Amino acid sequence: MVTSAAFACEQGKAAKLMSDSESAKQKVDELDETWAAALAEAEAQARAAGRVDISEYLALRKSNDLLRKTACDWLLATFQNVAGEMNRAGASLQISNDDNYHFTVGSAGLVGKLLKLENGIRQLLVEVGWPRVPADGFIRGGGIALGRLRHVGIKSASELIRLVTSPEGTPRWIVENNHDPAEEIRDANIRQHIAILLDSSRVDEIHL
Repeated sequence: MVTSAAFACEQGKAAKLMSDSESAKQKVDELDETWAAALAEAEAQARAAGRVDISEYLALRKSNDLLRKTACDWLLATFQNVAGEMNRAGASLQISNDDNYHFTVGSAGLVGKLLKLENGIRQLLVEVGWPRVPADGFIRGGGIALGRLRHVGIKSASELIRLVTSPEGTPRWIVENNHDPAEEIRDANIRQHIAILLDSSRVDEIHL
C-alpha cells in the first residue's frame, strides 16, 4: 500500500526531474541566443571597421548555425513522427529526448540533441550535433554537423551521418558509406532504421 507520504515523495522526485530537464533546455536555449547575439554584434563591428572579409565569415557562420539547427530538428522530428506512427499501429516504442547532449565522433566534441527510441531492451539512439567552441575540435572531412544512428548492440546496423550543403546552399544528411554519389537520408532510410528496432529477429549482437 502506498502511503500519502510516499506518494508525495514520488511526486516531488518527478517534479524535480522535470524541473532539471526544463532547466537544462533553458540553458541551451540561452546559450544559443547569446551565441547568435555575439555573432551579430561581431559582424556589425567588423563591417563598421571595414573588415568585409571578417564580416562575411561571421555572416556565413550565422547562416550555417541556422542550417544546422533546421536540419537537426527535421531529422529528430521525422524519426519521432515515424515512431509515433508505428505506436499507433500497435508498436510500444518508448520515446525520450535530451536537448543538451554531448558526444564525440573521432576527435571532435559535439553538442546537440539526442532522441532515444526503445523497444524493450533494444535501443536506437539518434545523435546530432556540431562543435561549439574551438576546444571542441573540428569536423574532419568537411560538413557542418555530424550525427549517428546508433543501434545499441547491433553495430552492423548503425550509421554515421554527415550534414553537408549542396551548391545551392540546401542542407542534406548523407550516410558515411563511401558510395558515389553519397546516399542521402530520406524518409525510407528512417523507416528502415525503425523497422530494425522493431525486428525481434535482429538479436545476434545484443548482449544481456
